[in-house]
Parts: sequence; C-alpha cells; structure tokens
Amino acid sequence: MSGHSKWKTNKGKKMAADAKKGAAYTKIIKEITIVARNGGGNPDTNPSLRTAIARARELNMPSDNIKMAIKRGTGELPGVTYETVMYEAYGPGGVAILIEALTDNKNRTTAELRNIMSKKGGNMAGAGSVSWMFAKKGYMLIEKTQIPEEELMSVALDAGAEDFKSDDKNYEIVTTAQDFEKVKQAIEAKGIKFADAEVTMVASSNIKVTGNEAKTLLSLIEALEEHDDVQQVYANFDIPDEILDQMASD
Repeated sequence: MSGHSKWKTNKGKKMAADAKKGAAYTKIIKEITIVARNGGGNPDTNPSLRTAIARARELNMPSDNIKMAIKRGTGELPGVTYETVMYEAYGPGGVAILIEALTDNKNRTTAELRNIMSKKGGNMAGAGSVSWMFAKKGYMLIEKTQIPEEELMSVALDAGAEDFKSDDKNYEIVTTAQDFEKVKQAIEAKGIKFADAEVTMVASSNIKVTGNEAKTLLSLIEALEEHDDVQQVYANFDIPDEILDQMASD
C-alpha cells in the first residue's frame, strides 16, 4: 500500500489521545461547519457532511456539538467564518505535499506553516507546483483477514472501483470521487469493516524515502498535521513499513 496511506491509518490510532487535548474536536468541528456551509446541513444529501459526522462520532463527540457545528455552517447560529486554503510544498527527498487548511486568518496560518517548513526541512511552493500530481479519489483500506481477495475484488470492481491492490496485510481500493459511496455501500453490504474509507487526494506516483531522510519527512508531516488550522496533509512518499511503524508508535 502507499506509504502515506499507511501513515494516516497508523496515526489515526492517536486520535483518541488528540481528542483529550481538544485538538481533534476543534478540527472536526471546523470541518463540519465548512461542509455544512458548502453543501447544506442534511447528511442524507451531503456526503461530505455525512463523512465528517461519522468521524466525529468515532471520537465520541456529543451530538449537541455536532448539531451546533452544522447550524453554524448553515447560518442558523452565529459563528466564525472559515475559508479553505490549499498550500503546496516540498519536503525532504523532494516529496510533494498538499496541505488543506481551514482558517479565519489566512495571513497568520500562512506564516505559521512557513515557519514549520523552515524548521523541519521543507519548503513552500507556488500554486500549481505539486497539485497537478494529485487527483480527488475515493480510497478504501481493508484488512485481508476479513474476506478472500477474489471475492472482494469482484464486489469492488462490479460496483465501479477503478483500481484494486493488495499487500501482505491489506487491500486498497480506489474509486472516482463520484462512485465512492456506491462502492463503499456494496462492500459494507458484505459486512466488511474499513480501516480507512474517505474521499481524498491520491498521488499519481510516489517517491521512495528511507533512513534519516524518511524520519525527517515524517517529523515534518506530523508537525503540519498537529497545527490547529490544518485539516489534511497529502504527500506522495513511499517509506518502508518498519520506519512507519516505529514513527507511529513513538
């Protein structure tokens, strides 16, 4: 599987700890607010909102918090106005990085992310420098112990999946953004649980990074992800499993 996909999955195990600090709650509330503003407050007709609510519930966020975030997004309650900003950058090893932020002060966020980059071996890049390497896709990660490969491949491809891969432990399924829900529902109908399932930005190719350079890169990615305004970090690295596992457990 792609290095960054595994990194995201491993890092997801830390979300409960982040929630105790309030960081995860803050980020998901921002996300719910913005997707409700952009697509409406009904999760039945707004897939992005439905996904955000599901993540909030995984963090055991109270229903009242979710409802209030939706109402702020739809304008039923007053609240801070956030804008979505995409930053492009290069990390150690020439890895391409896309940073999605939700902020109420773009100048502040830009300065703070630039500072993180300078301290952690990265460089901000101009608009269009790396975004062309990424495309919005549906992505699903499933542990192999749940279902035989041929059976899952048949279900996924029949439902409209674009690509199907496997390694020693997992299956990876890629769809168009439009077909994501259809393929996901077809797999869920088989009683399959997902290690990860989301519409995300998938790189067209990955760069292999090893040794100290890999550790420096992951330190940069983690610092970016921990910034309050950063919602998502996408990168096209491919790092050996042993380094990913070690860094995720530190």
